[in-house]
Amino acid sequence: MSSWLATLPCSRAEADMAALLDDPFPGAEPMPSLAAAETADGWELRLYHEEEPGADLLAAFAALAPSSAAAPSVSLLPDEDWVTLSQAGLEPVDIGRFHVHTGEAQGGQKPGQWPIRIDAGLAFGTGQHATTAGCIAMAAGLAKQGSKRNVLDVGTGSGLLAFAARKLFPKARLTAADLDPVAAKVAVENARLNGVPLGRGAGAISLLAAPGVEHPLIAGRAPYDLVFANILAGPLVALAPSVSAVVARGGHLILAGLLQPQAGKVIAAYHAQGLTLINRSPRREWPVLLFRKDAPANRRAALRGARRETAGRGWQIDSL
Repeated sequence: MSSWLATLPCSRAEADMAALLDDPFPGAEPMPSLAAAETADGWELRLYHEEEPGADLLAAFAALAPSSAAAPSVSLLPDEDWVTLSQAGLEPVDIGRFHVHTGEAQGGQKPGQWPIRIDAGLAFGTGQHATTAGCIAMAAGLAKQGSKRNVLDVGTGSGLLAFAARKLFPKARLTAADLDPVAAKVAVENARLNGVPLGRGAGAISLLAAPGVEHPLIAGRAPYDLVFANILAGPLVALAPSVSAVVARGGHLILAGLLQPQAGKVIAAYHAQGLTLINRSPRREWPVLLFRKDAPANRRAALRGARRETAGRGWQIDSL
């Protein structure tokens, strides 16, 4: 399907501010996509839309870059699979014991590494982004502390986090969901490419299209002793009550997809649901947050214990 592109020169500060917006065009249907990119001449904002953008949408777009003296430039894009093109030629990436690669570029897998093949396609999650690596690193740390029996990946995209969790917790029952049915189909195909069994038993993954955690299968399998949600700050805050509810007592929640200035709002949303932040990745721009769900009476003791446990490790533990 063809789509439209509007571009607008902007400052670096305006590009950074645009990245913080959860819903830059409220009420716009179909929902546009907003991105910022560095060019040879500076920075620009890019708006992708399934339809030719109208005057109101372009005015809202222009308002994001008040420093620009130019009007948005609009063009019709060829009928291409832009996600595939943007991911084509990706180099392999090593994330701890994992070697993530495409079918075309397998790279040099080191002895003892676990390979995961993720081809370019209509779902995001190739291992290239700091949030993915951070989530896997957090999960690997938990694996050293003990096994997990019931794992949920909310917003699975390509399925990469679910596949990594299966390696880290081979006896766990895994559930992975994405609100985009196309992404769910891509994850199923990636599971086939990696020899990952699909099903409901231990060591298998149930992949489905579902928004949030209210699907009957997801709700029926709760509570989970490990939940991933690598999405965006806005949905993370909105989903805080429902996601927190499916985490088991003593279970862990790994959140990512937020920018550093958004972390306080996300942390507050989950603290309000009774979860304690026990680890925060040192990445400044894209933090990854690890929470534990304790009984209410034990929250202050858990926080004090978390501070002692992480002393000297560079972790940041927030106050209640």
